[in-house]
Amino acid sequence: MERKRCEQCQRILVSIIWGLTLFSVVDGTWMYLGISAVGSSVTTQEDPDSSCTEVPGLVSPQIEVCRKNPESLLCISEGARLGITECQYQFRNERWNCTTNTNYTVFGDVLRKGTRETAFIYAILSAGVVHATTKSCSAGNLTDCSCDMSHYGEHDVEGWKWGGCSDNIQYGLWFSKTFVDAPEVMTHESGRNIRNTMNLHNNEAGRIVAERLMSLKCRCHGVSGSCAVKTCWRSLPIFRDIGDALKDKYELSVPIARRSKRRPRRKGKTKRRQPIKTDDLIYVHKSPNYCRPNEKKGILGTVGRLCNKTSLGSDSCDLLCCGRGYNTQIVTYVSRCHCKFVWCCHVQCKTCQTMIEKHTCK
Repeated sequence: MERKRCEQCQRILVSIIWGLTLFSVVDGTWMYLGISAVGSSVTTQEDPDSSCTEVPGLVSPQIEVCRKNPESLLCISEGARLGITECQYQFRNERWNCTTNTNYTVFGDVLRKGTRETAFIYAILSAGVVHATTKSCSAGNLTDCSCDMSHYGEHDVEGWKWGGCSDNIQYGLWFSKTFVDAPEVMTHESGRNIRNTMNLHNNEAGRIVAERLMSLKCRCHGVSGSCAVKTCWRSLPIFRDIGDALKDKYELSVPIARRSKRRPRRKGKTKRRQPIKTDDLIYVHKSPNYCRPNEKKGILGTVGRLCNKTSLGSDSCDLLCCGRGYNTQIVTYVSRCHCKFVWCCHVQCKTCQTMIEKHTCK
């Protein structure tokens, strides 16, 4: 009897451990598509279901989206790649420079805390999926959508008419919300927590910023270059514009109270009455110390990072090196210079040497 009880306890313990492991895998792992080759050949496979299940941690609604439209896996992969690349650009001079790894966790343990950095990651990747999906619609790469033709041929009071191929932002927004929000929606069904509220809000903030930056582009038609007729369409901005806007939101991100499970509220009794805008980035926890390496949390520290001695910004040696000081190295760069064309027919150059100071954090 005791032996059976022991075996039963072991089975229960194993199932609990497996459940916790599965939960940690599910948390944000669709982002893995941004650094992997999964899905790159999905459209050529006879059984696209196999590619949809190759990604570790996809929840059932995400797998269903993938199965219904296998080409969408390419959009998700491209959107995640856009978001990760833009994150690394925007934080290239910060103490945390959006470090990623090559396994399914992508950002390591950074996402386990609801910090400002986590808020930016969720927003930029959500916007990335919007951008990639919308562009794929315009390019005709998805069977479920095409250009936005809802106003095609209509005339505006200012004398121009709708034409061209407007980017179908509405489909991109719907697709991003359906896929990216799926893990949070499942958590909501079993009981929403503060991280769930935070993630859903920041996902939506990324989508809102992407939509608001849509612009009107026009082309003139007429005799001798005149603009007698003007055809206009709506177009997405380059993704760098979205990244810049979200980085500004990151700098002004709002701390929220941990008890605000259904609707986010500002932290502090005196600030709770101030409404949180839908495009604000919100966070729960203070950021850790990114100055010192912490392998367990996926923090590399700033030792050896290049810094700018004359800068007053985040890339300055004072801020980036966290007060530890920096090393200075004189580097000689050799390059071709004073080039001129010699008849006939070659280019003649001199060799120039440039001495440059290189500063790295201690």
